Amino acid sequence: MKRREFVRTAGGATAAAAASAGAAGTAAAQEVEPDWPSGASGGNLGTYQDARGQDEVTIAVGAGDQGLAFDPTLVWVDTGTTITWEWTGSGGDHNVVTVEGPASLDSGDPVGEEGATYEYEVTEEDAGITHYHCDPHTAVGMHGGLAVGGDVATVSTGGATGWPEDIAHVGVVLHPHWIGLAAMFGVGLTFVFTFYLLKYGVSAHTGHGGTQ
Repeated sequence: MKRREFVRTAGGATAAAAASAGAAGTAAAQEVEPDWPSGASGGNLGTYQDARGQDEVTIAVGAGDQGLAFDPTLVWVDTGTTITWEWTGSGGDHNVVTVEGPASLDSGDPVGEEGATYEYEVTEEDAGITHYHCDPHTAVGMHGGLAVGGDVATVSTGGATGWPEDIAHVGVVLHPHWIGLAAMFGVGLTFVFTFYLLKYGVSAHTGHGGTQ
């Protein structure tokens, strides 16, 4: 192989590896979650479900060890989805009432009967983020959040965990980051080795020992 051809080939491989790693990092950085108000995100349990694409979603009322949580606590749905809050019978009497936001949630007086339900079909008028709570247990953290539609404020989750933390902070998933570095290192090492071989060593063009 001629040196110019090798440089073009190795350079292309390096660029491809870098582009692949960058694409993986970009995809990871684009993972998002609704930007929940602090009252909703601070609810007990804090579980989250992206239920977009589902026609029906069930939320447990009276979840957790003390029966003082909604589960999932935070839910993202499409317009037209029917949400059913179902009572577990734990934690005393509960209800579902909007604190702030476009959805008008109101299950009525608090009840504690296991199997009791409250259904709500979200519409375009509910688009956005709604913070709701259980009125009798608002002081002990029984709060939830409902995000409706695609036009809601979001934050990047990054999807990065584990060590080292400083790499996670750049918004790139750890595994693709290291894979990209390893790929570029391998291409660079191949570049150096082959260049040295063409200049000083044995190759099909230089003959044995580079003397012919």
